[in-house]
Amino acid sequence: MLEKLKAEVCKANLNLVAEGLVIQTWGNVSGVDRARGVMVIKPSGVPYAEMQPKHMVCVALDSGKVVEGKLKPSSDTATHLVLYRAFPEIGGVVHTHSLYATAWAQACKPLLAYGTTQADYWYGDVPVTRKLTPAEIKTDYEVNTGEVIVETFKKLKFDPAHHPAVLVASHGPFCWGKSVGDAVHNASVLEFIAKLNSETLKINPKLQPMQSHLLDKHFLRKHGANAYYGQK
Repeated sequence: MLEKLKAEVCKANLNLVAEGLVIQTWGNVSGVDRARGVMVIKPSGVPYAEMQPKHMVCVALDSGKVVEGKLKPSSDTATHLVLYRAFPEIGGVVHTHSLYATAWAQACKPLLAYGTTQADYWYGDVPVTRKLTPAEIKTDYEVNTGEVIVETFKKLKFDPAHHPAVLVASHGPFCWGKSVGDAVHNASVLEFIAKLNSETLKINPKLQPMQSHLLDKHFLRKHGANAYYGQK
């Protein structure tokens, strides 16, 4: 019953390799069927070269129990579930350890909006979470990783649809989108922006974020109620 979503999730995971966002077995993509209350995610530790739709694992959105599939789901399954439950508008989640985005996460620094490239996708900064406490790491680590992301968005009053990514401190990026493909696209853009910011700050370490009027113009012309970018 979930064959289409399994195929989409499998393809999306393979696209992470094609986009240069993952190596080894790092990273994972999931998709959700909210009508059926099921999340589909890649299996844990399976090489991408061997991955097929039949290997995808179906997990109940409410309980987290495997409902279809013979393999263990990704170790980050619990984090994905927290995000789907907290952000009902998203349809896909991506986690990578892509080089530049992960470097910013390890540095515990947000990606401030320095120019229009970022403003086309984020209505301002890509935030970074606080560090997890020893207790949060010891018990329910993956759940608490999701919870600290949700906490960050509540604290900053960020709309997940307007800020489709976060940097988990000392860990790496999580991205999402309306669909599985959209989430992968955002992960690819995030990596480019992280590299762009790194290069920009080499040129001008004292640079301040872009002017708010230009941020508004670029984001809202693509995403606002009166958006006019692209074809209808």
